[in-house]
Amino acid sequence: MVISDYIKTFIALLVIVNPVGTIPLFVAMCGTETPAEQRRIAKRAAIAVAIVLVVSALLGQMLLDFFGITIASFKVGGAILILLMAISMMQAMPMRTRQTPEEAEEAVEKASVAVVPLAIPLLAGPGAISTTIIYATERTGIVHLSLIALCCVAVALLTWAALRVATPITDLLGKTGINIAVRIMGLLLAAVAVEIFVSGLTTLMPGLR
Repeated sequence: MVISDYIKTFIALLVIVNPVGTIPLFVAMCGTETPAEQRRIAKRAAIAVAIVLVVSALLGQMLLDFFGITIASFKVGGAILILLMAISMMQAMPMRTRQTPEEAEEAVEKASVAVVPLAIPLLAGPGAISTTIIYATERTGIVHLSLIALCCVAVALLTWAALRVATPITDLLGKTGINIAVRIMGLLLAAVAVEIFVSGLTTLMPGLR
């Protein structure tokens, strides 16, 4: 993999974590908190996102080997999940792969929403974890895993920055502006899903090449 591949990995993770699309939910969950408490929640959520994604990158191959799953099969399954998320994003609809209505209702009653459900599963959900594992298993070696982990940390930092300014962004863009940004990211995510799907399918069925 060359540097452009890691840039693509970073963009794919950023799009699928989708901190911009989570801003309205963050405001809804934490709008009544003090600014200091909102900053604390944003920090905890970003740290949790970084931990989940980095651990997925480091242990992903081990988990696949344990369950006897080939990376090609995981790519096909992960791509389908990512594509479903992309379709929901392009329609500006809530994604049940991230949070069900029952979980959203339960979140309102939680004393702190930083880790659950904000970080998991709203930000670092099944799609983000699958994408991290897929890119982490493209190659072996400490340098490769270190660069993937760096991408995960960078995404977490941008997520923290987005949540820190959630209220001003909501006031500036409004619901329509945020939905437009989410739809654009959904289109990019669909392209990523198709690429991963084709890569896995051609490995499973070499005759398609």
